[in-house]
Amino acid sequence: MLDVISSGFKEAKLKFKGKATLTEENIKEATSAIRKSLLEADVEYGVTKTFIKRVQEKALGQEVTLKAGKAQSKMKVSPADHFINICQEELEGLMGPVDSELKYAVNRPTSIMMVGLQGTGKTTTTGKIASFLKNQKKRKPMLVAADIYRPAAAQQLKVLGERIGVPVFHIEGENPVVICEEAKKKAFEWECDTILYDTAGRLTIDETLMTELADIKSSTSPDNILLVCDAMMGQDAVTTAKSFDELLEISGVVMTKLDGDARGGAALSIKEVTGKPIKFLGMGEELDRLEEFRPEGLASRILGMGDVVGLMQDFERVVEDDQEDQAMRMLQGQFSYTDFYKQIEMIQKMGSLKDLVAKLPMQDMFPQGAEVDDRELLKIKAMISSMTKKERLGADNLDQSRMQRIAKGSGRAVKEVQELHQKFTGMKKMMSMMGKNMGGMMGKIPGMGALNQMNNMRKMAKGGMPGMGGMPGMGDLSSMLGGGAAGGGLAKRPVDRDKQKKMRKAAKKARKKNRKK
Repeated sequence: MLDVISSGFKEAKLKFKGKATLTEENIKEATSAIRKSLLEADVEYGVTKTFIKRVQEKALGQEVTLKAGKAQSKMKVSPADHFINICQEELEGLMGPVDSELKYAVNRPTSIMMVGLQGTGKTTTTGKIASFLKNQKKRKPMLVAADIYRPAAAQQLKVLGERIGVPVFHIEGENPVVICEEAKKKAFEWECDTILYDTAGRLTIDETLMTELADIKSSTSPDNILLVCDAMMGQDAVTTAKSFDELLEISGVVMTKLDGDARGGAALSIKEVTGKPIKFLGMGEELDRLEEFRPEGLASRILGMGDVVGLMQDFERVVEDDQEDQAMRMLQGQFSYTDFYKQIEMIQKMGSLKDLVAKLPMQDMFPQGAEVDDRELLKIKAMISSMTKKERLGADNLDQSRMQRIAKGSGRAVKEVQELHQKFTGMKKMMSMMGKNMGGMMGKIPGMGALNQMNNMRKMAKGGMPGMGGMPGMGDLSSMLGGGAAGGGLAKRPVDRDKQKKMRKAAKKARKKNRKK
């Protein structure tokens, strides 16, 4: 996600390597690399120009101090640190200030009108927001199928409604305006406090579509109008947002498919150009993969510093009541394959490995262009599933014959099972050592124990993580999820830049042709 933009900031940081001060010359070199990556990522030209100007002005006027903090907490900082800090502040300013809250009505159902072009993931996003409102905000939403043109659009919404336990309203053969008007009455009957109108999309903006949307807005007076934008549309997403905003006065934007696009320039352009905030980010197809937009989190990820807050929110969303007990068993050396299997399931609920890795605060340790393969977790789960109950609990030692049986049952090589067991045993010992070293009053203070664990982990981790494809130790995250006998979760994926460029040009040409029609 946003790899093209991130590469420019990484290159900019390298420009300050070995430099003691921020000068006009090295600032110009650094911002030149950033400008190139922003334009390659389809960030709107005016936005790019303004951003670079702000960074240059702030950096040139910055007095670089060699130390930050007070007394014992003082730490050395470099010109590169100062420059990246300026970039982070400006990125947050570009995409913020944050305004992810929806407007809620009093004494009547809140209404949300979902609009956007066809293919942006509008119907799925409508379902995601309904799920978010139900589970996170404890509201009682209803879905309205107002797209009568796309085949099976109403049926798709009904399926989504069943999955999340939300009622869906639709009148077969009726026009969208009438459907939306009748839905308001039905909301009172069904005792729903939120209505989400899934309106029709088009391949391109046309007068008929816009007139219909204006009529729906006039008849329903929605409290929120959310535009669903595909991040892969690039600058066309900004043009689309402007067109919808001029007619409907949108409340905000939901950015989808950001995790599937290496460029994602639209995320940086929309707020600056339209003045309308990004409310949510949609990641993947799962109905719980919706994040309230946080400019500081995305800015931090762009700069290669991860997003710890976002990672903790993902964790809190799926965490189970027995996690503390599992952690204690780990530190006492009692961690079993059964516990490990539960941990894998929890990671899978949190989202794709690629998205989780992007939120880790140690991005410089990963090789550029590396890919994370979610199938690695499935391989490990298959091997654990092929063990007997006693083997999973560690009551039976895994000898050669047992490993051969597990390999056959999981469809993996014996060598992979051996590697899994070897690294799992190493991790178990390491955790046990950490548990013994956590004594004293500090370990009893809430939060300090976990901090102490992390500190010890950095110093002690040399045994590797189980089944993570050749990880020599926690300190070498570049091979954490691949490169070993287990098939390799991290692998260099060749990028055909020319082919990508041709595909983008062809898509742009097709869109222009559609507009003329």
